[in-house]
Amino acid sequence: MDGMKRVLIATDGSDYTKEAVSRGLHLAKVLGAEVTALYVVDQTSFVSFPMDSSIVSVYSLLENEGKRAVEDVVKEGEAMGLKVTPLIIEGSPTRKIVETSADFDLVVLGTLGRSALSKLFMGSVAERVTRYAPCPVLVVRSKRR
Repeated sequence: MDGMKRVLIATDGSDYTKEAVSRGLHLAKVLGAEVTALYVVDQTSFVSFPMDSSIVSVYSLLENEGKRAVEDVVKEGEAMGLKVTPLIIEGSPTRKIVETSADFDLVVLGTLGRSALSKLFMGSVAERVTRYAPCPVLVVRSKRR
C-alpha cells in the first residue's frame, strides 16, 4: 500500500455507503493520504426527458443530496483529523468515477452485494468501476441489506 497518497471515496449518501466511507477514511488516515469525496449527480435518468420545471426540480433535489453526502464525508474526516475535498460532478456514475479515478491511487466505494440476477437486470456501479478503473478499487459491502 506504499505510495497511496490520494484516495477517492465515492458516495451516494445512502446508508449503504456509510461503511465504505468509514473504512476509506480510516485507511486514508493510516496511509497519510489526501481524500476526495465524490458524488455523481446521475443524469442518465433524465436524458430522454424534456427539461421542464419538474425535471429541474428533481435535478435540484439530487444536487442537494450530493452536497449533503460529500459534506457528511468532510465532517467525518475532520473528526478524524483528515482534510477531505468535496467534489460533485454530473453524468453517469460509473463513467465519472472511472474517469476521475485516473488522478487517484485508490478508489473506495460501497456495494449492496446484490445477487447475480439483479446485476444482470440493473448492473452494478461497483462491479464496473472495479473492472475499468485504472487504479486499485476497494469495494466495501454494506452490513445492511
